[in-house]
Amino acid sequence: MIVTRFAPSPTGLLHLGSAHAALFAWTKARAAGGRFLLRIEDIDIQRCRPEYTEAIIADLRWLGIDWDGDIRIQTEHVADYDAAISDLAGRGLAYRCWCSRADIEAHASAPHGPEGPVYPGTCRHLSAAAQSAHKGEKFAWRLDVEAALRVTGALPRDPRPFGDVVIGRKHTPGSYHLCVTHDDAVQGVTMVTRAVDLEAATAIHNLLQLLMGWPVPDYEFHKLLTNPDGSRLAKRDRAVGIRALREEGRSSAEVRAMAGFAGV
Repeated sequence: MIVTRFAPSPTGLLHLGSAHAALFAWTKARAAGGRFLLRIEDIDIQRCRPEYTEAIIADLRWLGIDWDGDIRIQTEHVADYDAAISDLAGRGLAYRCWCSRADIEAHASAPHGPEGPVYPGTCRHLSAAAQSAHKGEKFAWRLDVEAALRVTGALPRDPRPFGDVVIGRKHTPGSYHLCVTHDDAVQGVTMVTRAVDLEAATAIHNLLQLLMGWPVPDYEFHKLLTNPDGSRLAKRDRAVGIRALREEGRSSAEVRAMAGFAGV
């Protein structure tokens, strides 16, 4: 049975681009007689807001999108992410990092990858004495990608352009890469649908799946909806917000058509 999901982060109101993503996953599941799940990825506790979660759920219902089972809320499963990080660290596949974004950007040898400056590995081999100098400071957990590839071998998608990605942030329990991959496995997602701009990141997710023994789902990538000038739709853009369109008097059928799903 096909199982898809929509997993928004409640850092703002739902917009047409997000509606397109939700409808894409929902129609895939419903057309195949499968299951469609809703997950709220609120792990970024500094930016996510409960009122946005409530608004997203209300907008999805208004659009006619239903889901199977309970909504999974990531902040209710922090212990699971901690356990996954501990497992990787215990196998020598993750390490503590005290560097700031400014430190990385200032590093002369840091190349740019799909997500910006690639971490140069400053903390990868710090001595015990050097680590003790950071006692009491907040740190992130990074995946040692080269060490991980020695475990898994080469992959169809190469994760090395991302460098040693963060799997546990200084101020949030877990990171997108770890949490999304963990939850897809736990929820039995068999097809991950996502926008083409996230296709490259699938390399990191495949690596984590193999390291943790999690199932590798199928992936299908959809287009990004854009503004008339070609720029990406943003949550701050009221003109394409679902709530704003509702307040204008648009029908749910009209908005589904604007999101690319006329007749659904």
